[in-house]
Amino acid sequence: MVRSFVPTSRDLRALVRLSIPIASAQVGIMLMGVVDTIVVGHVSARELAAASLGHLYVMGLAGFAFGALWSIDPIVAQAAGARDREAVALGVQRGLVLAAALGLTLTLLCLPAEHVLRWLRQPAEVVPRAAAFVWFSAPSMIVMLMWVTLRQALQALKHTRAVVITIVAGNLVNLGLDWVLVFGHLGAPAMGAPGAALSSTIGRWLMLAMLLVLGRRELAGVLIPLRREALRGDALMRTLRIGLPIGIQMSVEFTTFGSISVFAGWFGAAAIGGHQVALNLASLMYMVPLGIGSAASILVGHAIGERDAAHARRVAASALACGACFMALSAIVLLVIPAAFAKAYTSVPAVVAIASLLIPIAGLFQVFDGLQVVASGVLRGAGDTRAAMLANVLGFWLLGMPVSLALGFGARLGVVGLWWGFVVGLAAVATFLVGRVRVRLSGELERVRVETG
Repeated sequence: MVRSFVPTSRDLRALVRLSIPIASAQVGIMLMGVVDTIVVGHVSARELAAASLGHLYVMGLAGFAFGALWSIDPIVAQAAGARDREAVALGVQRGLVLAAALGLTLTLLCLPAEHVLRWLRQPAEVVPRAAAFVWFSAPSMIVMLMWVTLRQALQALKHTRAVVITIVAGNLVNLGLDWVLVFGHLGAPAMGAPGAALSSTIGRWLMLAMLLVLGRRELAGVLIPLRREALRGDALMRTLRIGLPIGIQMSVEFTTFGSISVFAGWFGAAAIGGHQVALNLASLMYMVPLGIGSAASILVGHAIGERDAAHARRVAASALACGACFMALSAIVLLVIPAAFAKAYTSVPAVVAIASLLIPIAGLFQVFDGLQVVASGVLRGAGDTRAAMLANVLGFWLLGMPVSLALGFGARLGVVGLWWGFVVGLAAVATFLVGRVRVRLSGELERVRVETG
């Protein structure tokens, strides 16, 4: 059994071939937020704080929906591995139905943003601008979730070219519109942080339209004809139940980091700006192991659909090794030149000073973060979505958060103390999930069946 977890060179090559475009896509998605942060960071500390809070509000809402829609991974990948084209089509169409329902809900939840941010005691001068950022993001909620669903479907079918092209186009449009709308060029008003949100919204609409056009060949027979069975309530609920733990897992992650951002805001606009710079940078690097985990989820799902358990185990070992190596290298870079990264984001001295303290800490938790997200991907491909949820609830809320509060406020370490709680929480989550992969993949592996429950 131990030998079945030893990857071959063929397994590594297959993982790398699929991971590179998926990781590139993940980085591209993150770049929209990074570009917004960099552009707005050169306006003022207030606008940077507004964009940071607004982005966290939007992503905090979207986190659950993203996770719930990731149920597409095991359903479609395992069906594709079993060459069950009808199950693939039903899985994708049910994902789009759920995306529309969740997107409408999130759009409505954007409306009370100003009241929520005031209730969270954020800086009074920042709240109106942050709320405007959220409102300009609201029209993109449904299209963003539809794009995520189609992306997951295409990736599960091992077709990634259209996804990468749409992300590149979306980023180019976002960058150009940021220059126009944030600073007020070409006769446009200087909107600041809300202008960055509007740029991203336009970019997301473009990305969905392009993905439908560029992916039409791969999606032929999947989106059309529409299946009446895709609207079956019991099957939709079973699909949602697979995604629900993933949604809760992602919500725990988003709310943990979002809560720390709220607490950082209590130390002032410069503190939250520095916190967001460090978090944005760490999140950018996190996209690579997230891509590896997504690739592992797909390959494990295909292997289970093909009834090849040994292959699934080798994929898991390959993915964990690749994720750990990349994050170790990124940790070294962040530890060595933190100030250079901080200055790339903003020219505000107070923000640079705080970010330079936080970036090395981000480097330390990178390795644990990479391991836990890859392990989550492996388990997701096997249809085990509850373990990661449990690990996140226990690791972040019952361990990491109390440590953050104790160090940040009790020990008076400020925002630096808040970040050390990240390290403790992620270490616990990673340890649990890597162990769970070993146990889960050593047992019997069965295909997820939504039709029969």
